[in-house]
Amino acid sequence: MPTRPSRNLETFDNPTPERDYTIRLTIPEFTCLCPVTGQPDFATLYVDYVPEALCVELKSLKLYVWSFRDEGAFHEAVTNRILDDLSSLLVPRFMRVRMVFATRGGIDTTVVAEHRADGWTPTPPVSLP
Repeated sequence: MPTRPSRNLETFDNPTPERDYTIRLTIPEFTCLCPVTGQPDFATLYVDYVPEALCVELKSLKLYVWSFRDEGAFHEAVTNRILDDLSSLLVPRFMRVRMVFATRGGIDTTVVAEHRADGWTPTPPVSLP
């Protein structure tokens, strides 16, 4: 059983690369530190992505998220860093990282960042009667 956080994200081959499909991850226990006060910030991290060749291995993602626990980071910076780390590793067709931070000082904060592969357009939605 891992006893330490790690920034080493692992991948596996996309089992269905010929199809656009969405992987949705919800991580309700994200924690980092406020870089101004040193107090903990809590968030739910949402990652939605359409894989190309690779998918993220979930245990490594859990250890990666844990690695932010004692790190000071502004909400905007940590959201974009997670997007950059995951999108540079996976090179997905599309990825959205959304972080919904717990209320602090009477203010709710949600930060959303996206990556799109060059030339990729989503499949049009299907409307059923």
